[in-house]
Amino acid sequence: MRMLIIEDEQEIREYLKINFEKEGYVVDTAEDGEHGSYLARTNEYQIIILDHILPKKTGLKVVEDIRESLRSVPIIMLSVETAIPNKINCFKAGADDYVTKPFSYQELTMRIKTVLKRPYDIKSSTYTINDLTIYTDKQQVTKNGKELPLTRKEFMLLECLAKEKGRVLTRGALMENVWDMNIDPFSNTLETHILNLRKKIGKNGKNIIKTVTGRGYRIAE
Repeated sequence: MRMLIIEDEQEIREYLKINFEKEGYVVDTAEDGEHGSYLARTNEYQIIILDHILPKKTGLKVVEDIRESLRSVPIIMLSVETAIPNKINCFKAGADDYVTKPFSYQELTMRIKTVLKRPYDIKSSTYTINDLTIYTDKQQVTKNGKELPLTRKEFMLLECLAKEKGRVLTRGALMENVWDMNIDPFSNTLETHILNLRKKIGKNGKNIIKTVTGRGYRIAE
């Protein structure tokens, strides 16, 4: 799952990035509203954490930009502003939730889970491919009931392919969804992870994760 954090306070931004990456998120960050607005409108994210008071462009304006671009990604605002009119303006602009600073990390994670459970964002949490079962909630993969020892990135890569079963995903799309924007697009990281995944799946690994020459990879239907 890919997340964007738009926060000008470096300590908060890095703290959230480190902790959400431990939970399996791919995290991009921006330190001002202008850059954050650009990232939000040009990339696919499942959740955006957005500070209210930002340099170059306010969080309120960033929300408006995102909604005007017709993106329905959930947005959670962070702010020291506690006044009700400020909260109302953010909700009217299209924010999904509003958390006041200082906040607890545990509360923020629970609010994210609540927002992601809303009807427009509900997706299957379990995928079955031949003898593989992928449990997205537990970040676990089993083969014939036995858990496979996947790394976090291997799991995220398999999950990304499973969600689009039968559809070819390009190299760029996979790297964008599994690694953050700092990944070297010319590295062989993706190919190495595909190779390791196939080995761990076993003798039918190549039949499950198929290479589509010149296009990318797909999970066989």
